[in-house]
Amino acid sequence: MIRAEGLGLRYGDGDEGEAPEVLQGLTFSVPGGGWRWLLGPSGAGKSSLLRLLHVAARPTRGRLHLMGVDIGAARRHELPAMRRRIGMVFQDFRLLSHLSVFDNVALPLRLAGRAEAPLRADVTEMLRWVGLSKVAAMRPSLLSGGEQQRAAIARAVIVRPLLLLADEPTGNLDDAQAERLMVLLREMNRLGTTVIVATHNTALVERHPGPALELARGRLARDG
Repeated sequence: MIRAEGLGLRYGDGDEGEAPEVLQGLTFSVPGGGWRWLLGPSGAGKSSLLRLLHVAARPTRGRLHLMGVDIGAARRHELPAMRRRIGMVFQDFRLLSHLSVFDNVALPLRLAGRAEAPLRADVTEMLRWVGLSKVAAMRPSLLSGGEQQRAAIARAVIVRPLLLLADEPTGNLDDAQAERLMVLLREMNRLGTTVIVATHNTALVERHPGPALELARGRLARDG
């Protein structure tokens, strides 16, 4: 699913004198259907690595293969189709303010051309599962932070992506909601989705042990 070889990322115009690398020489692999915690302190490079894995940026050195495609060599018009096979849960939610919760969650299915009748059934069931059925018609601005987080998670997983990336997905959830989310992520992983979860929540990692990629100052400190 993922193979990184000497992966590096530098923001800016690429002039080595202008900006340091935020990711430096990462080499690791994640098999299809694998699980990885992504660990490290703030500033370690976790969000930057997730940007690369979400094909929102390309590496400035090294090679990154996702789903059998060399991202550095892929043509620009090929990337949106790849991105649609990747679910992403952002720290800042990125819900569309002019759409209801239902329509935010339904959006990936509509973009994929799903028929409306099965789409509505799938979205209704997903909202029930994440505990948002009663706010389905509301706009995101009227929700609490935890409710917005759950809506963002529902939107990311509704298409059953091949790869699911989550950046601090439990940051706005209480312990009970966080455990409910972990059940969902583990079930998706059991069904074959590759899952990578970036978190600072060490208690959550201890309750749900699994292989981890740990970053420190842009370098890979642990793989396994």
